[in-house]
Amino acid sequence: MVKILLNGALGEMGKNVRLCAGNMEDVKIVAGVDREERLDDPGIGYPVYASFADVKEDFDVIIDFSVAKAADQLLDFVSKVKKPLVFCTTGLSEAQLRKTEEVSASVAILRSANMSLGVNLLLDLVAEAARKLYSKGFDIEIVEQHHHRKKDAPSGTALALADAVNEALDHQLTYVYDRSTRDEARPHDEIGISSVRGGSLPGVHDVIFAGEDEVITFNHTAYSRSIFANGALNAAKFLKDKGPGMYSMKDVIA
Repeated sequence: MVKILLNGALGEMGKNVRLCAGNMEDVKIVAGVDREERLDDPGIGYPVYASFADVKEDFDVIIDFSVAKAADQLLDFVSKVKKPLVFCTTGLSEAQLRKTEEVSASVAILRSANMSLGVNLLLDLVAEAARKLYSKGFDIEIVEQHHHRKKDAPSGTALALADAVNEALDHQLTYVYDRSTRDEARPHDEIGISSVRGGSLPGVHDVIFAGEDEVITFNHTAYSRSIFANGALNAAKFLKDKGPGMYSMKDVIA
């Protein structure tokens, strides 16, 4: 049994992790952390604390689905208790990413911009496509769509897709998020990343390879948050007994 401390327990993803965990026999959420304390809520099934310092329960792994501004406090806690972390929050600053690397020297951390199996396969597919198509004149664009409640843009997944493409091309490309001030043709050595926000749109990511008279599009659509919750829970099971270091979903699905 893998005992989990869930950070961001009262958010939408926290709810999904709770529901998915209820369908697994080998994981159990023993406590949660969120801004609002709920110690005796029978609808949740475990105590939720407003501070990591208040957590009394023993746990094996932390799953985090919170917000970037809470990341430093989380990383300080992980560094103190030396418990593995499945770090799912996106929109981290460069300083927070560096801090994550530093903490991973003493504890196992699995960080992924997207926890789904499909997206992690897509990262490999677009990298291979970039290697074969970019030199043949294909331009590369990414368009991502999310509901109006999503705060960060571009999405962490869009950036991860861009990074996979750029790494495959030895970092030749410049990321462009806005062309409204331009009056020039599109340079080949850039990758455009566009964000759409509205209504209850599902998470949609399109990676477009646009050549002369032909277009190839890789699409991933997430119709439910449960794919990310199940991915995080499987990551927690994978990470339980791992030594210090940085891990990714590629390690989980290998």
